Amino acid sequence: MARVIAEREDVIPLLGEIFRTYGFEGASLARISEGTKLGKGSIYHFFPGGKEEMAEAVLAQIDEWFKRHVFEPLVERANAVEGIRAMFDDVGRYFLSGRRVCLVGVFALGSERDRFADRVRDYFVAWIDALAAALVRTGREQLEANALAKEVVGGIQGALVLARALDQTEVFTDTLSSLQDRLLTV
Repeated sequence: MARVIAEREDVIPLLGEIFRTYGFEGASLARISEGTKLGKGSIYHFFPGGKEEMAEAVLAQIDEWFKRHVFEPLVERANAVEGIRAMFDDVGRYFLSGRRVCLVGVFALGSERDRFADRVRDYFVAWIDALAAALVRTGREQLEANALAKEVVGGIQGALVLARALDQTEVFTDTLSSLQDRLLTV
């Protein structure tokens, strides 16, 4: 039976998990209805633009979470080392220690990549830029900071994929620990 959700914001996390599970193309209206427990009329009431609007809302919510919990603290924390440590802690929690795939990464690799290219690129650029800025504040040269930031973000994304492929979450947590040690050992 369909349930009533009072706010559009209430359904966005549910949509995120549906897209994580099935991808954009695999998230049929039937799967969305089943996963949200909403009827089709309610879904279209909240998202008259259909599945594309749903995906945009999910990506916007992810972007906002990362902005608030990762990007801004990296740039604004008085102590850059604390900001970097917090990034690793928050990223570990967000990705459920490697049990949750990165939806932005899924969209970057899937056939929907071109449809959401700007949002996907902006997410990764913001993360790399924020981490590089924190690394510069720890005394790294800008070029080295940029290279390390790309390596770390790529390492985190790769560890998510590998942890999922091997069904070994410790691949993710061990990689986070190793990357953090690498950044904070000068």
